[in-house]
Amino acid sequence: MNFERWIPERLRRQLEFILEIDRLKSVLRQSYLIDSDRHENSAEHSWHLAVAAMVLAEHAKERIDASKVIRLVLVHDLVEIDAGDTFIYDEAANVGKAAREQEAANRLFGVLPKDQAQTFMALWREFEDRETPEAKFAFALDRLLPVLHNVFTQGRSWKEHGIRQEQALKKNRPIEEGSPDLWRVVESLITQTLAK
Repeated sequence: MNFERWIPERLRRQLEFILEIDRLKSVLRQSYLIDSDRHENSAEHSWHLAVAAMVLAEHAKERIDASKVIRLVLVHDLVEIDAGDTFIYDEAANVGKAAREQEAANRLFGVLPKDQAQTFMALWREFEDRETPEAKFAFALDRLLPVLHNVFTQGRSWKEHGIRQEQALKKNRPIEEGSPDLWRVVESLITQTLAK
C-alpha cells in the first residue's frame, strides 16, 4: 500500500515504519506460551519484556532508568523482522548473527526519518553492546522470560532441543550482570527443572 502524496514525507516514513514493524508479529520464537500449545511471537515477547521492566526494575543490580529499559526491550528484537529469531542454544545458527542483525537494523531503521533512525539504531546498539546498567538489565530480562516459559511448560522447548542443565546455566548466567536477584531465582529454576 502506498500513502497518498499529500502526506508529509516525515509522517509518511513514520507510518511506513509502523506498518513494517507489524511483521514482528509473524516471527515465531522457540518458547511456548505458558497456557497454550503455540509458540510465542517476537512482538508478544517484546511487550512482555516491557511490562517486566516496569515490574522488576527494583531488582536491577545498579540504579537504572526504567523507561530507557522499556525503550531498549521494545527496539532490540525489531531486527528479527529480517534476520529471524536465533535460538540461543543453536551454535551454528548463531554464526553470522551479528552481521545479519546489523544489516536488518540498517534497512529497517532506515525507513524512519533520519533523526529517529539514529535514535532507534543507538538504542539497538546499546542493547547489543550491554555496557550500560539499563542494557545489562534489559538483557537479563530478555534471558529471564524464556526461562520462565520453559519452567512453566515443564521444560518443553528445552526437552525438544535436548538442552542440558549445564547449557541452560551457561547461556543464562549473564542475567547476573543485570540482576543478581533474578539470577539466583533463574539458577534455582533451571536446576530444578532440568535435574528431572
